[in-house]
Amino acid sequence: MSSVTVEIPAEALALAGLDDQPVSERARRLLVLELFREGRVSLGRAAELAGQSVEEFMDFAAHREVPLHYTAEDLDQDRATAARLKL
Repeated sequence: MSSVTVEIPAEALALAGLDDQPVSERARRLLVLELFREGRVSLGRAAELAGQSVEEFMDFAAHREVPLHYTAEDLDQDRATAARLKL
């Protein structure tokens, strides 16, 4: 994986709540969260890019009030899959 070095003012880090933990990890999650919010990556891909499980990323998104883009059609598909697997 390639990486990029970015200079971020200390005040911006503090306002983002990044001053008390590894900045690169948290900044990466926030960037991926924005990509997910914009619909540029799927939930699974966002979790992968953030270095989290899908459940962890869902929790991360929920705490930041980012909707999961889960539609009624998605629910119908999940129900059909669950019924098919139930045997």
